[in-house]
Amino acid sequence: MKFNIIVLFLFSFLLTFNVLGQTIPKEELIFLTSEWKGERFNDGRPKIPDDLLERAKKIGIDDAWTVLENEGYKNQFEGNWKMVHDEVPVVGRALTALFMPSRPDVEKSVKERGINSQGRKGNTNSWPIEVLTKGDVYVADSFGKIDTGTLMGATLATSIYSKSGNGVVFNGSARDLESISQIEGFNAFVRDFHPSFLEEEVLMGLNTPIRIGQVMVLPGDLVLAKREGVLFIPAHLAEQVVGTAEFVALKDQFGFEMVKTKKYSTGEIDSDWNEKLKAEFFEWLDKHPELVKMSKETLNKILSKRTW
Repeated sequence: MKFNIIVLFLFSFLLTFNVLGQTIPKEELIFLTSEWKGERFNDGRPKIPDDLLERAKKIGIDDAWTVLENEGYKNQFEGNWKMVHDEVPVVGRALTALFMPSRPDVEKSVKERGINSQGRKGNTNSWPIEVLTKGDVYVADSFGKIDTGTLMGATLATSIYSKSGNGVVFNGSARDLESISQIEGFNAFVRDFHPSFLEEEVLMGLNTPIRIGQVMVLPGDLVLAKREGVLFIPAHLAEQVVGTAEFVALKDQFGFEMVKTKKYSTGEIDSDWNEKLKAEFFEWLDKHPELVKMSKETLNKILSKRTW
């Protein structure tokens, strides 16, 4: 009986895999992201709310990294990128793609199935673009390949931006830097730029777990890509990370004002706050409600964990 159940499960897995190409079954994605309790896309990918994505654009990577570190998530940051624009952040929900070195038999089968059974078009590096939605970030692992590892040029970059309103993070390369830099609002975090065309790569995973450097990235993770590098925030921690980073920024802003007005010294602001200082901070928050973007519930949760 147990053997039959296992066979049935494997059959169902393979059937789903065959229908959806390289996408893992919805049930598996929900299992891997089971800490997420919010809305999901039809494929099971966590759907972080749009308003939270907007708030995330304004937080600092350093503050967000500290929250993750304190929660035990120590492998979420990856640096050493080249960018199209230094000042344009890429923030959104990860849509992941896994590329591998090609071998003729596998690439032939993948392309035949994708084109004939799934209605896909073009080379496999364009397939993830077809399923992008607003707020997504196309995150691809192409094993760091530079020469002939260019996952996009100007045409695909234009398509990516028109579909997602966002940029990309590629553990690989891109071409057409001069043309891509003309796409206002678009940015790409890549290992390098190269004039070659993509060769000898094939898509082997779409919306599957991937590795970007030292980070495991899951579909739906909150991508926070800025000048320092790229931070991948698990979806279930996104609200906590953003809220805490916002709180730290408010605390810093209050501290700057206190130091400027000489009401408190730098030493007092940089040390553990006493009850009087905390009370003045909360009075200041009450006078500036427009600065508080998080819910009262989130604020209370953050305060319950802080040691000041």
